[in-house]
Amino acid sequence: MPVLVVKDGPGPGTQVPPQLQRIPIPLLSPTSDCTGKTVKGRVVHKGPLVSMGEDNYVLKTVIQEVDSQQNMSPEHSSINIILFGALAKDYSESVSQGDMLLVTGFSVGNSPTAQKDKLHACNLQLAGDDAWMYVWPSTVSPRESVPRKRTSPASTEVTKAVKVVKYTYVPLSDLKPGVVVNVYAVVTFFKQPFRTKGTDYCSTLKITDQSNKKVGCTIFCDKLEEHPKIFKMGDIIRLHRVKTQLFNGAISLLTSHGFSVVTFDGMVGSPVVPRTSSESFKFGEEDCQVVEALRTWAANQSLVPAQPCVPLSAVQPKTYFDLTCQLLAKAPVDSSCTLLKVWDGSKCPHPLLDVFVEPNTLEGSPTLSKDMANLTANVLVYDNHVEVARQFKPGSYLRIYNLHAVPGASRLPSNDSVQSDQTGHLGFHLHGGTSYGRGLRVLPEDSPDILDLKKILETFSESDINDSSMFEVWSTPPESFGTAPDEIATERTCDHTVEQVSLAEVKSRSPPQVFHVQVQLKSYQPQRLYQSLKLFCHKCKTIRDVPDDVTVGGLFSEAQKDVGPCNNGYWTLVLPLPREPPSESPSRTLTLLMSSQLMGKGKAKELIFLMGATLEETCRIASAYSNIVPVTSPQGTMTPLDLSAPFLFRGTKRYYGCKQCSQLKVGESLGEGVEVWDEKSVADALGVQLLQYGLLMKLELQDGTGFLEALLWRDAESFFHVSAEDAAADQEAQDRVQETMDRLCPPGSSTAERPWMDLCLSAYTVEENGQRRACYQICHTGTRGTNPHTHPHASPRDT
Repeated sequence: MPVLVVKDGPGPGTQVPPQLQRIPIPLLSPTSDCTGKTVKGRVVHKGPLVSMGEDNYVLKTVIQEVDSQQNMSPEHSSINIILFGALAKDYSESVSQGDMLLVTGFSVGNSPTAQKDKLHACNLQLAGDDAWMYVWPSTVSPRESVPRKRTSPASTEVTKAVKVVKYTYVPLSDLKPGVVVNVYAVVTFFKQPFRTKGTDYCSTLKITDQSNKKVGCTIFCDKLEEHPKIFKMGDIIRLHRVKTQLFNGAISLLTSHGFSVVTFDGMVGSPVVPRTSSESFKFGEEDCQVVEALRTWAANQSLVPAQPCVPLSAVQPKTYFDLTCQLLAKAPVDSSCTLLKVWDGSKCPHPLLDVFVEPNTLEGSPTLSKDMANLTANVLVYDNHVEVARQFKPGSYLRIYNLHAVPGASRLPSNDSVQSDQTGHLGFHLHGGTSYGRGLRVLPEDSPDILDLKKILETFSESDINDSSMFEVWSTPPESFGTAPDEIATERTCDHTVEQVSLAEVKSRSPPQVFHVQVQLKSYQPQRLYQSLKLFCHKCKTIRDVPDDVTVGGLFSEAQKDVGPCNNGYWTLVLPLPREPPSESPSRTLTLLMSSQLMGKGKAKELIFLMGATLEETCRIASAYSNIVPVTSPQGTMTPLDLSAPFLFRGTKRYYGCKQCSQLKVGESLGEGVEVWDEKSVADALGVQLLQYGLLMKLELQDGTGFLEALLWRDAESFFHVSAEDAAADQEAQDRVQETMDRLCPPGSSTAERPWMDLCLSAYTVEENGQRRACYQICHTGTRGTNPHTHPHASPRDT
């Protein structure tokens, strides 16, 4: 990771690689593709070099765009750069403020200091062997000089490169909290990466080394391919620049700036081939010796399973196992289920489930020979794994982790064909979630794990695969569950394979767990269902009540006291209003403000700012225009109302913002690049953190063995088949919620008259005043008879 410094002097030189393309600083965003790209600017700030341990440094610098044709503010033209490791040290010794800098091999992240330093909302992070920096000292013009190698004694140009870095690896037993370290270890458990609620992916590992210390590790990366390429327990992993932290009294590891990872097959005797997405990384003879030593140690410790995967010929019903196989074909079943047709060359001793799909939905070989018909397994992939499975190409080799062999019959959604009775046939389900390392991934063609599999599959000729006599294998009707009794008012939409239990048993078990119960509704709160509507902030996780019209009307009346002329450069229409009785009441004016920028595009009516109106007047105007933003003008500056009131009216719908997380702004450059104005784009333009509507209720359940209180919150919309946003504005949606509750708990009814409900319950713990207690929430459940499109495979969250 060199820093190349140019000094005065003529002569031939080495050009910056011509394939690199420059990105202007104002165009950078967290989603920018940085591959083969450069950023150039002048150094306007150089921070101190901070040591975080042996050969581990961090330095922050700021560069400013110099080639822009416009006078841009620093928040667009200046950006923070964070340097790590030896690169930071070399930069500290080689670069001065005022120098011109060109960087490549960087990554783009959100700047946590953007609000404070008023610079670009992103920062650049440089670390690792693929990060390069070209520096022109302030006495050299970057347009006239280029970095070049010394070609003769007369040449005065000097190239300086970073010294070869020697990494120090810390045994897991020596880890201390709060430091950044490098480690080598053996993987004893892993979960495939899964998408977080943000934009990145997360994977978790458990690792150990010769010190016999076991440590957990959590990895966050923006891209799926940047996660460790781990295929089985016993693989070797090398982690650079991970931070130690103390969690629940134990040391764990977390990715930090400059993080990188390389993995190796853990089998003794297999080639030591690094697996990484990085185009440049350090790996030498010492690393090879470390990997071999860990392999030998792990084998002697029985850390590597003797048989990590189970062939189809050895599968037993009701078991969970890992399967290495080849993908023959795939087809979507619905939005939360995909069918994979796979084989591993062995014959399952049990009859296998056949699954019907329309032939035109199938991708891959549509036919199989008679010899292969009973070798093909139908794998149903659910929920969070569907996105991954649909990227697979037929013919690729897969490893499926924690696959469930399910005996008996099951129902597939959206299947109108005649269903055959396949009771006793064996099906394979990859359930949703990541518990027990559940997931699937493609194995590389050169993986040692598929060499034996390839030899087996090669024994079947191509002519066998194309035998059309077995076309019916794709079209056999599926197995069937029996339909639920008519008196059951709800249905579970999850795919958990747990036994139905009583409420008494639920309360006897410790969280976290998931339960299936059959219960009746004893009572519920709030009785006035409009009080169940809540506003939720996804950023700070706060929940607040939706204010009533009396409260909101008072806020509008208070805002009229600050109405006055605005100096924001907006086109303004002032409408005097007649005096209202009594005659001594002061006269009022209604002011409509429109963005001159939007007027130039013919979109002035798409966003209107309204000042001086009452709540009732605002609602009437909102019924005729797309987006109405109520504002006031303290000291002549237009600003939205207090966020206790709605910041936006769209027809009958009102939208609120979070007071804690919003950074209000109103300027003439409002909404640059916005094509369609909706609640999200208006919120972004005004600096408002949009609050989401939700339904929150507490239900008291009973089943004859006891009572239990459970919340209905996370999956309330799917339970009622009603959007909370619609329920806040639409009387018909409100009536549907009321009708559902009246059906589950009819007013004045006895227990015997109330219907039973099949529910999925999630148990968890909360801490209050130092005391931990069990709580329960209804999830993955919907009421029957209110939505014909519901099916038993809605997407549950990981449990």
